[in-house]
Amino acid sequence: MSVEFLITSFIVVASPGTGVLFTLAAGLSRGARASMVAAFGCTLGIIPHMAAAIMGLAALLHTSALAFQVFKYLGVAYLLYMAWNTLREHGALRVETELDARSAAQVTMTAVLVNILNPKLSIFFLAFLPQFVSAGEPHPMARMLELSIVFMLMTFAVFVAYGLFAAAVRDHVISRPRVLTWMRRTFAGAFVALGARLAVAER
Repeated sequence: MSVEFLITSFIVVASPGTGVLFTLAAGLSRGARASMVAAFGCTLGIIPHMAAAIMGLAALLHTSALAFQVFKYLGVAYLLYMAWNTLREHGALRVETELDARSAAQVTMTAVLVNILNPKLSIFFLAFLPQFVSAGEPHPMARMLELSIVFMLMTFAVFVAYGLFAAAVRDHVISRPRVLTWMRRTFAGAFVALGARLAVAER
């Protein structure tokens, strides 16, 4: 495992995106357990992209303009839906005192969809992983799977750290209604901004 791969992966994982944003929202609104569930769900959402890259299916998104556009706008629509729900206090930033089984399932499903509906992840895996598989590698698919698993573990660890930080300051936030209102608006605006960025993204 090269140091370059680990450093590049860390930079990619730690950079704020939809997964980080959703995990922070889960920690702030529902506490530490919810943030860990969100981190786990976002990590699960990587698996389809990883599988697509390893099997070569991600090349379809790279070569087919129609496939990429369809996938991209599904992701944009979902981000706008999350922004709307956040503003209506029924989405990522709904404050709850406990995380029951139903809420945990909802957080997990939303987190999975956040990453599944991001075509840039497939393109990332398609362009990123092969760079760290040497031409003389006897088992390239096994090597790509190994690198993907390391990337997923790093994603989970970094997202948990983000989420636990958010949960740690949660009490200071939810005890101030005005702060909570502005925070809800900020998260909704961030979801809209990420959706806009995805909408103008090229293959």
